[in-house]
Amino acid sequence: MLQPANIDIEVLKLAVKDVNKRWPDVKPELCLVLGSGWGDVVNAFDIKDSIPYEEITGIGKSGVAGHSGKLSLANYKDKNIFIFQGRRHWYEGEGWTPVVAPSYIAKHCGAEVMLLTNAAGGINYAPGDLMIVSDHINYMFSNPLIGPNHEKLGTRFPDMSYTYNKDLRDKIMAAGAETNVKLNSGVYLASSGPSYETPAEIRAFKTLGGDAVGMSTVPEAILGNSMGLKVVAISCISNYAAGISKAPLTHEEVGETMSSIMPTMVKLMPEIVKNILN
Repeated sequence: MLQPANIDIEVLKLAVKDVNKRWPDVKPELCLVLGSGWGDVVNAFDIKDSIPYEEITGIGKSGVAGHSGKLSLANYKDKNIFIFQGRRHWYEGEGWTPVVAPSYIAKHCGAEVMLLTNAAGGINYAPGDLMIVSDHINYMFSNPLIGPNHEKLGTRFPDMSYTYNKDLRDKIMAAGAETNVKLNSGVYLASSGPSYETPAEIRAFKTLGGDAVGMSTVPEAILGNSMGLKVVAISCISNYAAGISKAPLTHEEVGETMSSIMPTMVKLMPEIVKNILN
């Protein structure tokens, strides 16, 4: 059964209670959301404990292969980090509440920064490239803030001019230089999925200014920005978008590309976290 699309604020409050009950008095300095293929990045950190998503009210089990579905409490140089290993998606048909739960939990457990990651189809970039998201285009034909306005979600009409924090983007770029990892910058376009885009859509998206396309990240960024979190995001280009390559698009290709670049991401992420937290 499809769930109501509007955010259920009472469910999100219970999610925060679940996390606080497990980890009382823990305040994360940073919240990291690991998207498709990014899961092994968690191995770069000292994991103290984990909570399966099924034990956090409102999130539930991830329906996508490659998303392990748990919230881990990590430690980096005596600072606490929340790492969401996998995410829920709008196309799963369960409404916005599970999709934006990480943003809400991050904010109301005390984090100030949220770092989002994803796998994306390359429009102007090639498989294996890493792209810092400078801005986004919401082509999901919906918005998580539709519905009753709740004070805990921010203002009714949040400004989106500076959704992806410039200082944090600069710190990530510096981390790339320090680890000799090439980082690009570009616009992420989010479609609803779950079908991949058509070649005609990709041509249109390129005209609109999209550099990469995916099915996530934008909802979390919208809510995070609205609540006052400092948001930053990185895309790993896992495949060419439709029509650019003659090969058919498959989720297996995404996994193969992400696996091949994983050593680079494991090397890069601790340096990113160090720069952000310093």
